[in-house]
Order: sequence, then C-alpha cells, then structure tokens
Amino acid sequence: MPDSHSADTESQLLPDSVGLVTPEVAHFDTPLALACGKTLAAYDLVYETYGTLNAERTNAVLVCHALSGHHHAAGYHHPDDRKPGWWDAYIGPGKSVDTNRFFVISLNNLGGCHGSTGPLSHNPDTGRLWGPEFPMVTVSDWVHSQARLADRLGIERFAAVIGGSLGGMQVLQWSIDYPERIASAAVIAATPRLSAQNIAFNEVARQAIRSDPDFHDGWYAEHDTMPKRGLKLARMVGHITYLSADAMGSKFGRDLRSDDLHFGFGVEFQVESYLRYQGDTFSTTFDANTYLLMTKALDYFDPAAEHDAELALARALAPAQCPFLVLSFSSDWRFPPSRSRELVDALIHAGKPVSYANIDSPYGHDAFLLPEPRYEAIFSAFMQRVAPTSDTQADPEESQP
Repeated sequence: MPDSHSADTESQLLPDSVGLVTPEVAHFDTPLALACGKTLAAYDLVYETYGTLNAERTNAVLVCHALSGHHHAAGYHHPDDRKPGWWDAYIGPGKSVDTNRFFVISLNNLGGCHGSTGPLSHNPDTGRLWGPEFPMVTVSDWVHSQARLADRLGIERFAAVIGGSLGGMQVLQWSIDYPERIASAAVIAATPRLSAQNIAFNEVARQAIRSDPDFHDGWYAEHDTMPKRGLKLARMVGHITYLSADAMGSKFGRDLRSDDLHFGFGVEFQVESYLRYQGDTFSTTFDANTYLLMTKALDYFDPAAEHDAELALARALAPAQCPFLVLSFSSDWRFPPSRSRELVDALIHAGKPVSYANIDSPYGHDAFLLPEPRYEAIFSAFMQRVAPTSDTQADPEESQP
C-alpha cells in the first residue's frame, strides 16, 4: 500500500516513529518456480509500508530481513506495544531511512512464520499444513517473490534495497538478478557466503531441533505440540554467536544470581539466566520448520559458486549497476569485517562504485540492529545521496495494489 497507516495523533503519541501500522497481504496465483526444482502454485506475502510513494514512483526502498526477522520493521501494531519494529531505530521521520522522503516496504519472506506462506500454511494439494513438506527456499527465490510484490505495487525500480545479515545477502542477490531495478544497495553486517564455522553453527541448531522428541519429523503441529526444547537450544547457540565476548563480559561478567553457589545444574550465573530467557521466549514465538528453512537458505547462498575460482565473486557481481554501501562491525565474529572487505574487493575488481566502513562497536553481530552514532551518520549520508529530489506524492487511488 502506498500510504503509511500512521495518523497525526498517533505520531504525537509515538514520537520519532512511523506510528501505528497495519500489515497488508498480497496474494499471488502465478506459480513460482523454486531453485530446488519445486513450484509454489500460489502464495501470500505479508508486508508493511511506511511513508508515501511519490508520483514518479522513484522513492521506494525495500528492507530485507534477517534470519528470525519479519515484516514488522518499524512502528507499532498497537498503542500499548512495549517494543516497536525490529529496525525502528533506523526507519522513520528524520531517521536514516527517512519516511518523509522514502516509501519503505518490509515483508516477511516465503517460508516465514509471520503470515507469509510457509510451513504453518495449508498445502492446497493435501489439505494438511505444509509442515516439513514445505519446499526448500533460497535467497534467489525470495528475491524473485519480492520483485513480484514490487510489480504489484507498481514499483519498477527501487531507490535502494537494504538489509543486514541474511538481509544483506538478499541485497546482493537483487543486484545480480535485477540490476536494472535497483538504484543503490546497502549491505550491512553480511557476507557473500557462509564460512564452514557458520554452517557448523547452523547444523548444531538444526540438530537440536530435529532431535527434540516433540519434533515428530516436522509434523509437531498435528501432534498438538512444539519442539520447544530444541528450538530453545538452537536460539541459545545462535544468540551466543550474535554477541561479542566483550559485550557478554560487560553485560554479565561472572555475576551470580544469588550470593552463594548451589553446586548443581540450575541457573546460577546471570548469563545462564539470560540465555534461557531468550531461548524460552523464542521457542514460543517462532516456528521450528521455518528456522530449519531459514538456516538452510543461509548455508546455500553463494553467488560465486557458479563461476571459476579466480575472481569468482567479482564475476558473479558483474551484472550489478548500482553504487554499494558495505558496513561491518569490529566485534562481529559471526560475519567479521574480513568478509565484508572480501565483498568490497570483489566489487572493486568488478568495477562497481562502493563505499565501505567498519564501525567500532562492542556489540557483535547484533550491532546492526542497535543505535550507534557513526553507523547512523554513515548510513544516513548514503541514504540522503540516493533520495530522489522530487517531493511529488502519488495519488493514493492510483497506487493501490
């Protein structure tokens, strides 16, 4: 939808925010052929929009989400929500992705568990939930479905496609698959492919889920249960990798929950309590089959794999036509700065304009989600350069999907 759903009164109640937003659903009947060889005959994509599409339709920005992300990137769904969307620090009036200038689209990817077609949806061929039979999806599949959503919204070319972590991988794929439809790209805390160590972390998480007695080979919904223990462990492992050693040390140290040791296997250290809380919360809000799918999409991503070893990544990025912003964070050991520099070197070899900054931050991989002055300044400067100069707004009646 071309109009944000926030009203003036809502903006006053929620300062520096896009206000209250309502998710939209786009249904597609045109079959989508997937990289795995299977086809989705029809599917839904849930998305949100912030800001207003201009008359020329040149101010649209696509936000791609990370592993456990979703369409709710900014604003609030209810006035009493405790937290805003996951990237609210950077999307809104006057923020880096300024909704006074941009029309922002954020969606939940295929295979997700927040409304878009995925394992929790019904398989029209069987009448059952898709469950473990939902086909494997890749970053390229997501990008093709996102391009169809752009078509539905009447957007031929994005002013920018932006994302962090797995979202940054989608940005790279956009620049390769649809170079003529992306005017600029921001790749944040991402990598052109996972290391063996990262794949190993993902496999440990998947095995934690699959070995849970309540997993039932992925058909847990039909048994009226959830593999909460496995999903909790998977999240705990993942969360450790998202934080830096310094961040965990400064936040928890070796602090005890009480004054005395109990010499048992209960929770005694504050960091244990934190990880268990994060795992418990995640296990009740995220779908296990979706987690399996998303981690596999991470593992599979490697645009350079189809090219010869020498300068393979540069050759993969040859179709790109837009300027890039690449950002990394000093303490991110999941996707370290060295991987971002590898991407920057490939872009330079491919003759693409690229700006790069490594942000000094103690917060590890999670830093891309958090407010940080230098990060904000660099990101804002890039977005100001790519913003169209026209302030003409589109007729809302002409922009309905």
